[in-house]
Amino acid sequence: MTAQQAIAPPCAPPGSPGDVTPTSGVIHVNARHTSGFTVIGNHLAQHGDLSLLAIGLAVHIQSLPEGAKIGVKVLAARFPESEMRIAAALRELEEAGYLRRIRVRLRDGRVRTRTESHNRPYATPLAPPEPYTAPRATTPPPAEPDDRTAAPAPPPRRPQPAPWPLPRPAIPTNALHRTAALLLADLRRHAPVLTLSEADIATLTPGVAAWLERDAHPDAIRRALTADLPAPLAHPARLLRHRITALLPPPLPAPSAPPTVIPLQNCDDCNRAFRAPEPGACRDCRNAQP
Repeated sequence: MTAQQAIAPPCAPPGSPGDVTPTSGVIHVNARHTSGFTVIGNHLAQHGDLSLLAIGLAVHIQSLPEGAKIGVKVLAARFPESEMRIAAALRELEEAGYLRRIRVRLRDGRVRTRTESHNRPYATPLAPPEPYTAPRATTPPPAEPDDRTAAPAPPPRRPQPAPWPLPRPAIPTNALHRTAALLLADLRRHAPVLTLSEADIATLTPGVAAWLERDAHPDAIRRALTADLPAPLAHPARLLRHRITALLPPPLPAPSAPPTVIPLQNCDDCNRAFRAPEPGACRDCRNAQP
């Protein structure tokens, strides 16, 4: 007799009756972490409005120790994304409430910016406390509170930081405001989502005029206001106000005066050259005179 040959692969073994493994989609293979892990809420990992870069950046920031540097240049040196994309992702997290920058004044009078990373949006109200459940009849009821005992005062709520004021030019002129208003009205040609009303343009015009007063080129202003826009963008005027305020460039330094050059003079006595503001005798000849 000839040997029996298999003409089809064997069937996969049937699953157990309690097997709930899906037939398609992602299958999680989880291992329990005992050290070196960070707890991330689904409200961040599955956020519907944040970009994937912003979500990943928030997870990285929340995994860092206290006091770690999270500046744009530090993050750009750590990841392959550009400084502009990282700055836009940080603004997304700030608008969503996962990141907050607070300006604090030190004891010596200097002002520093402190960055807070929130594992849940700081503007989201906390969950309400669970309702009180009366004890069972087998336990004695709690004693009635004495009217003379004052209830503890609730902890004070942390005040929300006020938004930074919109910058304004030091010397406002009609030419600056006219150029700034035209630049804001022209943004919709480069980004249709930045279609502003006349009231919004009138409100934001002083801020753009402050950029122009500091010798910022209109093309540079346009790129700063239209780069890496979040999608969807619900409040374009609010986003532009934040960018105009947070990305304001510093004033250009004043040109330094040229150094003073003392001219050369010929000594009236020895005819030797020396430097002095006016003609006369050199130092040696002056010292030799009685």
